[in-house]
Amino acid sequence: MTRFVMHIDRPVDVNEIADLLEDDVDVVGPGDADLGRAHAAIVGGVRWNSARFDLAPNLKVLARTGIGVDAVDLEHASSVGVQVTNTPEGPTVSTAEHTIALLFSVAKALPSTQNELRQAAGDYTARSVATELDGLTLGLVAFGRIARRVARIASAVGMEVLAYDPYLETDSGTVAADGVNVELVDFDQLLARADVLSLHCPLTEESARLFDAETFARCKQGLIFINAARGGLVDHDALLAALGSGQVKAAGLDVTDPEPLPSDHPLLHRLDVIVTPHVASSTVVGRRRMLTMAVEQAMVALRGGTPSHLVNV
Repeated sequence: MTRFVMHIDRPVDVNEIADLLEDDVDVVGPGDADLGRAHAAIVGGVRWNSARFDLAPNLKVLARTGIGVDAVDLEHASSVGVQVTNTPEGPTVSTAEHTIALLFSVAKALPSTQNELRQAAGDYTARSVATELDGLTLGLVAFGRIARRVARIASAVGMEVLAYDPYLETDSGTVAADGVNVELVDFDQLLARADVLSLHCPLTEESARLFDAETFARCKQGLIFINAARGGLVDHDALLAALGSGQVKAAGLDVTDPEPLPSDHPLLHRLDVIVTPHVASSTVVGRRRMLTMAVEQAMVALRGGTPSHLVNV
């Protein structure tokens, strides 16, 4: 009987997925020593280019534990007969919650307030530069699963929500998502009207460095900027300049380019910026959910089926 080898690129408790595996599946990893034997690979954000695919000549399926597949050479995967899948529903809840956490943290100026307290600066009330979000406008760049959940939470605290998404069938009007009315606008309107911008789009050739000096200049003065999507969407030098001029009041980033940032990078040492190390989806429940979904997709492929979240069709 043919045995299948499933490589998982991070330490996991195999008991968590035991009920998804059958007797003919062996789990290896996280090191690369057994990658050459693998028929399935469960992967996070590691870059899979042609050289890495060469390390796994028996691979049939590459299952991402997340949404983005920008780190995978999909064309090469297709050329060598490897199915690539993702878990679009897996990180939704955790990433949306983290996005809101970043928003609240920088809007309420928590880093600078805590720093003043540590320094016993005094006169804390007068020094506060916290922002009240009720009545402000949130602009969402893309309007997928995570953005829709962010919209629901933001609406609950009294924010007006706009969204720009070139992939929707309609780019104007009002849509109801999860019980929340969201106005769809074009990119120029989004920049002009949003007090807060939150990025939720994939990283592509078209979206790379979408937020550069010219884009920030078109935004409202005193913008709050949130990015829990991909670091490559933002020119970080332009963001630093916008923070320095006050065009951007504060920023919350879960993703950067590169990742992680060097320890001396200026974004890590500003009190109007919070940077977290690409952990938005990495709650205990979120990791388990994404792992489970990725294994389910891989098992379908190993059994000769077509996974429901195949991305290199």
